Amino acid sequence: MDFSLPPGTDAIRLRVRDFVEQRLIPLEADRGSYDAHENIDPVLLRRLRGEAKAAGLWALQMPRHRGGGGLDVVGMAACYEEMNRSIFGPVVFNSAAPDDGNMIVLEKVATEAQKARWLQPIVDGAVQSAFAMTEPDGCGSDPGLTYTRAERVGNDRWRVTGRKHYITGAGEAKHFILIARTSDDDRKGLTAFLFHADQPGWEIVRRIPIMGPEEHGGHCEIRFDGLEIPDENVLMGVGDGLKLTQIRLGTARLTHCMRWLGMGRRAIEIAMESIARRDSFGMKLIDRESVQGLVGQAAMELEIGRLLTMKAAWALDRGSFARKEVSMAKIVVADALHKAVDTSLQLLGARGYSKDTPVEWMYRYARQARLVDGASEVHRMVLANILRREGRHFFEWGAHG
Repeated sequence: MDFSLPPGTDAIRLRVRDFVEQRLIPLEADRGSYDAHENIDPVLLRRLRGEAKAAGLWALQMPRHRGGGGLDVVGMAACYEEMNRSIFGPVVFNSAAPDDGNMIVLEKVATEAQKARWLQPIVDGAVQSAFAMTEPDGCGSDPGLTYTRAERVGNDRWRVTGRKHYITGAGEAKHFILIARTSDDDRKGLTAFLFHADQPGWEIVRRIPIMGPEEHGGHCEIRFDGLEIPDENVLMGVGDGLKLTQIRLGTARLTHCMRWLGMGRRAIEIAMESIARRDSFGMKLIDRESVQGLVGQAAMELEIGRLLTMKAAWALDRGSFARKEVSMAKIVVADALHKAVDTSLQLLGARGYSKDTPVEWMYRYARQARLVDGASEVHRMVLANILRREGRHFFEWGAHG
């Protein structure tokens, strides 16, 4: 087995790393770099996005003919990790959720006309997007609990009624992918629709306050009361909504892992710099066995997560859905991120708890990792069901469906 990156991919990774080191990390210490929701200031973001485009580091996950970098999933894993060594990184390179997952699924399943209308502006950075699936008292990890309904109006339109909540980025999004129920069939009852923020018949009820820093556009509660969507804006086919969520969420879950690994690495780097120069009771903290145990454990867990993430990326590149590989990575990397950030904060002491470093920002952000795109308990259940179905084949080498 060869764990080295192809030379071309590694060259891009190094360019991303240099951009992050030189242009993004220095900005984190300046409170003027942030907006009111603790994310990068929009004016600063526009300037940095222009620099990323000029450097050829824009939308690396998209095909070259769309203005992207044409990376495969393994290449994305390596570069996304480098991007999120800065808390500002992914959005600067147009590789942040939810735009990232929406772009990937639209490139896979949309018609050419839909790609021109709905995908290309997201790739270009002209608009933000959102994926509207989760509902109050309804679907979260289980899309089958969708209660928002789309009903036929005439021969060529659908009328939507219902509610969604915790819709990431909805406050700033212009392009939406909406999952709604079109029948009571267990497998074919959901349909995916595309709609624009300027259409009437829907509203943002509130921007939900959350524990951690927010993505641009927040996490919103939405009400649909007569939004009408034409047939041409059905994504895939009527009844293919569940299939679309499965296509989207597989890669999207893994891109979370890629980014979290970079954040975990950065947290440990900040701690290592501090403990290497800090004296305590006659010796450097780094020379204390108890401290070595903490950082060694955190580094090991991050590396385990990297290996699982790379295996899942490799499987996706070979056409597998990589369900068990993605679920394993999602569980392990979410825990590894929290372990790394918690360890860093502990070793930094009061400085880590303050806003003098980005570690407290990371700490609040990291707690969501065990919840988003399927709670860890759900992924363990998925793995148990696959194990029950596959038996000893669960542990075979290679990529499977």
